[in-house]
Amino acid sequence: MNCFSVLHKARCPHRMRGMKPKTLYLVLCLAGVLVPYWQFLPWVFEHGLNLALFARELFANRIGAFFGMDVVVSAAVLLAFTRIENTRLRIRRRWLVIVAVLTVGVSLGLPLFLYLREQELEHKSTVS
Repeated sequence: MNCFSVLHKARCPHRMRGMKPKTLYLVLCLAGVLVPYWQFLPWVFEHGLNLALFARELFANRIGAFFGMDVVVSAAVLLAFTRIENTRLRIRRRWLVIVAVLTVGVSLGLPLFLYLREQELEHKSTVS
């Protein structure tokens, strides 16, 4: 079992258990930028921002198309969820999630949204 298993949280080292959600979300934001761009930037340096080639290579086969469509649907779900949660919580700087999804993807947009949401929940609990 590993530390990422929710069912086995008690077995995680004390450092992981003590990490605040906001800190975890920021770490995941960093990973959400570094991991995808680790593959994307060398491609851009080789081909430039050739969006037609990008789409052609992404959808060159069914497995690539599967991942591409999964990300597109995930991005739409995240943006819808962000809007819905904003009506409940009035999340400040929500526009950053849209920018993150459009410039990096869901890998940054989701942990950023969770960070902003957590920040808003903390703010509301201290105000009330």
